[in-house]
Amino acid sequence: MAIASINPATGEKLKEFSSFDDAEIEKRLSRAEKAFRKYRRTTFTDRSVLLEAVAELLFQEKEKFAQIITLEMGKLFRASVEEIEKCARGCRFYAENGERFLEDEAAQTDAAESYVQYQPLGPVLAIMPWNFPFWQVFRFAAPALMAGNVGLLKHASNVPQCALAIEEILCRAGFDDGVFQTLLIEPEQVEKVIIDPRVKAASEEDWSTEYLDAIIAVKLVDGVEAAIAHIERYGSHHTDAIVTADAAAAEKFLGEVDSAIVLHNASTQFADGGEFGFGAEIGIATGRLHARGPVGVEQLCSFKY
Repeated sequence: MAIASINPATGEKLKEFSSFDDAEIEKRLSRAEKAFRKYRRTTFTDRSVLLEAVAELLFQEKEKFAQIITLEMGKLFRASVEEIEKCARGCRFYAENGERFLEDEAAQTDAAESYVQYQPLGPVLAIMPWNFPFWQVFRFAAPALMAGNVGLLKHASNVPQCALAIEEILCRAGFDDGVFQTLLIEPEQVEKVIIDPRVKAASEEDWSTEYLDAIIAVKLVDGVEAAIAHIERYGSHHTDAIVTADAAAAEKFLGEVDSAIVLHNASTQFADGGEFGFGAEIGIATGRLHARGPVGVEQLCSFKY
């Protein structure tokens, strides 16, 4: 199936790309695994030099990259330039501070010497939205690469040129082949990559991103307390639900999740597309009001207020 790059201002199809087939996905994953074995042995100084080179490229060619953003997703050119500059500053920040963030930490134990050491994980998959097509990626890529991981990017399907441009920037800056790769894949192909044992992690952005696509981010936690903590950190505080036969767990969830709508054994779909009332924004409001009546009234009940 083709992935199209379309100018939203005119509807013009700019370019079209073929989705990767299973053989190409396998080739990319193998390349990432091989690249990681070498890249993980590089020093912080090595990685810092590479990220500085990325920052320099972004600053030097910011208008070129901004033009890709504007053509592909419709952002004002001035805002696109600012986004590229922000990416450059982010790369420079991690180049200058990454080693300090990841230095060994002394630990108190009965041993003569103990410390906590941070080690790279491997290939990390990032599934990114379209609204900040460069910044969302670089806020993941810069720290991940500085830590010695390698990156795999599944970008939103409407910004393939942005995704490929980012891969090209990193390659031009000197990162070895396979250290950062764009995967031109469809949403239904994502699961195959996520469950592959060579892919070691998802990015932090996955938990707080609304993809506007048939993609979900799943986090396994140890219990209801961990679930509530995860929702508090990453959720939108719009609508959350618990599906359980455990009355105590349900009571705890309903009492402690601080969202506009909290459901027990009901689909969050009930709150999708309804109108909150009280002048709140349709389908989005997260204000803490008293009982606000039905949301999606035709789905839930037979009366309005």
